[in-house]
Amino acid sequence: MPELPEVEALRDFLAARAVGHTVTAVWPVAVNVTKTYDPPLGALTGGRITAVERHGKFLDLQVAGDEELHLVVHLARAGWIRWYDDPPTTAPRPSKGPLALRVLLDGGERRGFDLTEAGTQKRLAVYCVRDAGEVPGIARLGPDPLAADFGREELAALLRGRRNRIKGVLRDQSVVAGIGNAYSDEILHAARLSPFRLAADLTDEEFDRLDQALHSTLREAVERSQGVLASGLKAQKRSGLRVHGRTGEPCPVCGDTIREVSYRDSSLQYCPTCQTGGRPLADRRMSRLLK
Repeated sequence: MPELPEVEALRDFLAARAVGHTVTAVWPVAVNVTKTYDPPLGALTGGRITAVERHGKFLDLQVAGDEELHLVVHLARAGWIRWYDDPPTTAPRPSKGPLALRVLLDGGERRGFDLTEAGTQKRLAVYCVRDAGEVPGIARLGPDPLAADFGREELAALLRGRRNRIKGVLRDQSVVAGIGNAYSDEILHAARLSPFRLAADLTDEEFDRLDQALHSTLREAVERSQGVLASGLKAQKRSGLRVHGRTGEPCPVCGDTIREVSYRDSSLQYCPTCQTGGRPLADRRMSRLLK
């Protein structure tokens, strides 16, 4: 799933290529991709893209036409952007393929992009709204962890009193915006914290480590992604991950074997030596398979 660093890189990528161009066509292909109907997607046609912003994991293309509109995109788990310098000019036919939406632009030279989604679980979402805050997922977002006014005290205030595992709290978009499964694993590994540790039980010294790990992990990921084309961002993300998706590999810090806890539709990875005092965490799904 694209998380804050990748979405920030996509924001930069689109801002450099789309701002100043006029929308000439918006063609939804997947029937379930559009989540709003007033104003219709067609209202974007003829408008000029004036800015591209990010809200957590949401992309927000601001379009100035007869009225100010926002084309808001959430890429979900398997969504992505495919950019064209010379896009197809005919409307695509509905199909079961990955293409979900096509946007054509014109501003002296033709260009555009597709929104695609792999797999069978179609969760990519597109909104056409007059204000980005009308999108429910944006309205409930917590603070952005890369904001200038988000520091150690702000993080501690959000976590104090939460009797929930720190892994889940970091992924909760209403607490902190933009962190998902991969970067929560990376942050907790850098902070030397168990993903099962309750947020309310963190000591002051652990808060310090978590704050430093959160900011350094996200900023370094954003820096690694700067200047990378959209087509290369997925590989760039994978290459920078130290524990997530690396079950069975040696920990780059201590050499212990990276372990996994599996759930129905996701998994987490961690290093026992760095994070749990050498103790493997209970993996209920694996326990059931061994019975």
